[in-house]
Amino acid sequence: MKDIMTVAVVNFKVDACNKESNLSRICGYVEAAAKRGADLVLLPELCLYGYDYYVDTKIPQAEKIETAELKDGPSAQAVAEVAKKYGVYVVFGMAEKKEDTPDTILYNSAIAIGPEGIIDSYQKMHPFETESVWCEKGEKPFMFDTPWGPVGISICFDTYQFPELQRHYCAQGCRLVLNPTAFIEEVPFDGSRDAFCQTFGKTLEYGVICNTIYIATANLTGMDTECYFGGGSSIMGPKITPFYETMLHYYAGGPEDNQAELLMATIDLSLAERRLFVDKEITGVPDYRPEIYKKFL
Repeated sequence: MKDIMTVAVVNFKVDACNKESNLSRICGYVEAAAKRGADLVLLPELCLYGYDYYVDTKIPQAEKIETAELKDGPSAQAVAEVAKKYGVYVVFGMAEKKEDTPDTILYNSAIAIGPEGIIDSYQKMHPFETESVWCEKGEKPFMFDTPWGPVGISICFDTYQFPELQRHYCAQGCRLVLNPTAFIEEVPFDGSRDAFCQTFGKTLEYGVICNTIYIATANLTGMDTECYFGGGSSIMGPKITPFYETMLHYYAGGPEDNQAELLMATIDLSLAERRLFVDKEITGVPDYRPEIYKKFL
């Protein structure tokens, strides 16, 4: 299993309700990142069409269905062509319809693509508030295999408020978790970004510190149709210290970065020791005790 990996994340300015424009720029970012040496490129939640369109309750579900695609539909195929050409992994967000479900059902999904083609999709397990008006809840976690080991995906609210999913990925061997997100920036009267930076970054930072893993997050930035998104795409992970403790380091980007841009870092996944999940020298067993937690239910 390889340790050294170059990851790219994108602060993506969506062209609201213009799939052709967004797809072109998704492919453009993937190509640009790959030419600069990226092994994996992460783009935001619902970046193919925009976020605001789907949560708008005035728009009929039938119209939203028309904009959605299968996980191996034309947009994913177009991204897969670029991924294959440059030998990279890509994850991006879109509204997904499935062949084995009624034609009224949609999912807020992330499509995972590798050098060999489309891998599969992850359906957001915890839709946020009005998202539940248009999309169903996903039912299962999702990881995909890479030369750097398994990589997990959780979307936005999944990541910020439900640490169980991230903990599951870590227990399964993930050293990197991806967070495609659409996090709105609410600017206070004084015009500062402090509230956004504090809210957006802290839960992600806790995930790194708690689990000793890397987290890559990609957010929308700028105006959609109604909401202003705050960017903040970043790659964070463990920091080397002289003591036996997990500290945090931003390898690329951060909550303060809100311009549309590509951010990249080369990371050493061997630093993701996942200390809760390995046998301890003193006890011979991990600190993580899922057999006990099951008794809580």
